[in-house]
Amino acid sequence: MKKILIILILFSITINAQFTNVLISSASAPKEPTIVIDPNDTNKMFAAANFRNYYVSLDAGVTWSENQLNSPSYGVWGDFCTLIGENNDFYIFHLSYPNTSSGDWLDRIVCQKSTDNGITFNDGTYFGLNADPLKDQDKEWVVMDRNNGNIYATWTEFDTYGSASATCKSRILFSKSIDNGDTWSTATKINEVDGNCIDEDLTVEGAVPAVGPNGEIYTSWAGPNGIIFNKSTDYGDTWLTQDILVDTMPNGWDFNIPGIDRCNGLPITLCDTSGGSNNGTIYINWTDQRNGANDTDVWLKKSTDGGVTWGNPIRVNDDAAGKHQFFTWMDIDQTNGNLYCVFYDRRNHSNNMTDVYLARSTDGGNTFQNILISETPFLPTDTVFFGDYNGISAHNGVIRPIWKRLHNGTASVWTALINDTDIVGVDDYFNHFQLEQNYPNPAKSETYIAYKLKNSDKVSLTIFNILGEKVNTILDKKEHNAGYYVEKISLKENNLSEGVYFYQLKIGTHIKTKKMIVE
Repeated sequence: MKKILIILILFSITINAQFTNVLISSASAPKEPTIVIDPNDTNKMFAAANFRNYYVSLDAGVTWSENQLNSPSYGVWGDFCTLIGENNDFYIFHLSYPNTSSGDWLDRIVCQKSTDNGITFNDGTYFGLNADPLKDQDKEWVVMDRNNGNIYATWTEFDTYGSASATCKSRILFSKSIDNGDTWSTATKINEVDGNCIDEDLTVEGAVPAVGPNGEIYTSWAGPNGIIFNKSTDYGDTWLTQDILVDTMPNGWDFNIPGIDRCNGLPITLCDTSGGSNNGTIYINWTDQRNGANDTDVWLKKSTDGGVTWGNPIRVNDDAAGKHQFFTWMDIDQTNGNLYCVFYDRRNHSNNMTDVYLARSTDGGNTFQNILISETPFLPTDTVFFGDYNGISAHNGVIRPIWKRLHNGTASVWTALINDTDIVGVDDYFNHFQLEQNYPNPAKSETYIAYKLKNSDKVSLTIFNILGEKVNTILDKKEHNAGYYVEKISLKENNLSEGVYFYQLKIGTHIKTKKMIVE
């Protein structure tokens, strides 16, 4: 009984110390994942990842079914955006890629709908086709006005994608459906200043629409002048004729991150419709390198006057300067107005090892609590296309981030099971110290255990076997200064034969445990 009790204690420490991570899929090299929680039933979740993969959970993200999307008429080519309508229909939006040799690539944006919880999807409808002459449609995003059921879409149109010709331009387009995605309005250009077609800083991209409390439609994008905002107050029939500058976005939206083949800081636009103290506030979330190429940060700006004026940029990540945070996505829990951002983070590492963090604000974006949510870091490689975005969905206190993990060339998609009530107080624990997964794992002859201390303290590192019995003490209340440490563990010298073990780090009164495997 005593051994069983020790094992339960070890496992309870792991669970309480960190949110449970769930592998959604590692099939078909997934990338650019997106997720949505059904606002009518938070047990129901719909996610997708390039190029054809979609996933459904009916138990709040604990288990997932997966399938591949097909559209015989229009084809499927990623850039997924998922939506669950008020009538419980699933919508998935994506680029076109016709299955026939005569089809044209990226010639429209496709909307496919399921009325049976994602078991089957229709062939789809489309918007954005511009055949005079044919143009390329890319990077769409959608939102539903839950007061009237209208669906609004914004995206980038290229005269010719990737062209360096000065005559080729990119622009931001808008379309809407007022009949549950069955038909779509003719695309309308809503930007004042066009971009080029190279798909870099001087291209206009990243338009994400948001709905205001009175049916307003807001969106922003990045381009040659920085982050630009526009809005419609008549359900998308007309838009401002002059762009509103939100931020100059120093050093542009397209930048380098070591180990990532390409990274962007494109903006995400949201509006609070919760009815709370920040109702009507518009938020824009992005990343940039205004502090230098070795210091990428996550930023937020907000407007309380319908986008006419914007406040100063608020730094979302709360670590010291000089580390990379990138690929942010944001959502608002419209039942309480809380903001949640998910992003990659390297604050705990001196190399390209990468964690996933959640930032939470309960005061309208004035302050953020940063929380490590990935159980183990990963080491990406820039020889594999990483993708352009991750996702997060929040409703009624249920938060589900989704991210791509690319470790040693292997891609997978993950979520974390997070409830808002579980976040309270967890930041004190994580900010005190971090413990990394041992590397390599499984280990054969030796392994390394890394950890980071925020403050000076006494450190103990102990290894237990699967029965909860202590195998060896690596450190015993050894004084450490604040900093990053790596312990080399010889398996032979520490009596670690083949099997499963737990290593436990104790810093003062804080404890964290991780599992390791010896082969």
